[in-house]
Amino acid sequence: MYRNILDLLEKQAKNIPDKLAFGDEYKDITFEELVKKSKVVGAFLSDKIKISEPVAFYMDKSVDAVCGMFGTVYAGGFYSFLDVKQPINRVQTVVDVLTPSVIFTTSALFEGAKQISGDNINIIVLDEILQKDDILNEEEEVLQKIRSSFCDVNPLYVNFTSGSTGIPKGVAVSHRSVIEFIECFVDIFGINQEDIIANQAPFDFDVSVKDIYSGLMTGAKVQLIPKAYFSKPTDLMDYLYDKKVTVLIWAVSAMCFVSIMKGFEYKLPEHIRLVMFSGEVLPIKHYKKWKQFLPEATFVNLYGPTEITCNCTYHILDREYGDTDAIPIGKAFPNEKVFLLDDNDKLVEKTDELGELCVSGTSVALGYYKDAERSAQVFVQNPLNDKYQEIIYRTGDLAFYNQDGDLVYASRKDHQIKHLGHRIELSEIDVHVTACSGVTRACCQYDSEKQRLILFYTGTIDKKTILKELRDTVPPFMIPNSVIQVEEMPMNKNGKIDRKALMEEFYFNK
Repeated sequence: MYRNILDLLEKQAKNIPDKLAFGDEYKDITFEELVKKSKVVGAFLSDKIKISEPVAFYMDKSVDAVCGMFGTVYAGGFYSFLDVKQPINRVQTVVDVLTPSVIFTTSALFEGAKQISGDNINIIVLDEILQKDDILNEEEEVLQKIRSSFCDVNPLYVNFTSGSTGIPKGVAVSHRSVIEFIECFVDIFGINQEDIIANQAPFDFDVSVKDIYSGLMTGAKVQLIPKAYFSKPTDLMDYLYDKKVTVLIWAVSAMCFVSIMKGFEYKLPEHIRLVMFSGEVLPIKHYKKWKQFLPEATFVNLYGPTEITCNCTYHILDREYGDTDAIPIGKAFPNEKVFLLDDNDKLVEKTDELGELCVSGTSVALGYYKDAERSAQVFVQNPLNDKYQEIIYRTGDLAFYNQDGDLVYASRKDHQIKHLGHRIELSEIDVHVTACSGVTRACCQYDSEKQRLILFYTGTIDKKTILKELRDTVPPFMIPNSVIQVEEMPMNKNGKIDRKALMEEFYFNK
């Protein structure tokens, strides 16, 4: 029985010590080396953090970052990655929630990390710590003591998602949830020691969790793809081909990049046998392009928000799809209860009837870090169960059962959307726009067909100034694609902005 993700790592280090575990653009590391380097980091941190305290990472993904992550766990803490491409102001809001004692970074990013203010925060260049092999001998006993006090519901990581108040929400996920999910995940899809998993997602995005821990669970190598390659199609395809990649667990936006840029026409990574995608609905035309070039590969649609540990349903694409067909999100993973509730909290079982998708089981996250109020809104008692406590996560997603009994995603229940693989609270954009001097009202909408963010606002400020100010406060994927100034917002009978009328009057009819 595994209680800690380090149990997985150490099992592989014992059984296959010399096998490559992770690789990036510059170097590889074996399982044995990974344990040693991670313990060095753990020894360094052992007197700097307490059990279940955070260590933040202001750095891009790399082999060194992986050592830092597991080193954090050896020291009894949890890790949280900061997006170095986001504005410093936004990164600061995340740091203010985390209040870490230590932020790991690189020499190249050190000056940027120093801009993140906070009391008693140590900014540490991780590479310098990894060279201090001598500290391990002194602290090995301390690491063992930390390990003996461990509980499997301790947090492993906190990933931040968009928040409606303008403050990102930190989703805390435990060791137990990850281990339980990944064990089922690799078994269902046959991921094994011979596989090479091409990691596309950054480490602050939970798609990467499936890459990292599938590798640890099975002994497969995880090959980290440089982020820059997703704007350089020839480099990307060369990398996949040269590294003999067999498994892709990617965001839909990354798959679309390959097909749009005609990557397969340049070079075919012929070893790919398994392609899994999530984050958004994959357009059929892009799926057909992938299937055309990889006819023998298995394709899987994965669904699930960060709050339920990666995914709760899956659908293996096993037939031809028409251009207007909806690819189902499928059925639940083992040991995850996935069901639909109507507006009256009654169970939905009929075909084609909409309901809010809810999830319970070990996979449900610990909640939002330091945010009991928002946690209580969505991590709630199952209204179908009045006999004992059963916490469910209400996703806010609407779905229905098709004729085959598979779940099909329909839309969002609220104003949260998926855009470019990221989950966004539209109201968070409204908060930042309204904060601009000269803006009186703001309402951001989403054109799902064209995948565009549309911002409507009233006030005296010009559009260019709004966009300029937003670039300092929100990440690039939250910047509106269109900005429309209106004299006044249309209102519904309840005195709220009539979102439908806004789109019809000022967007669709223009």
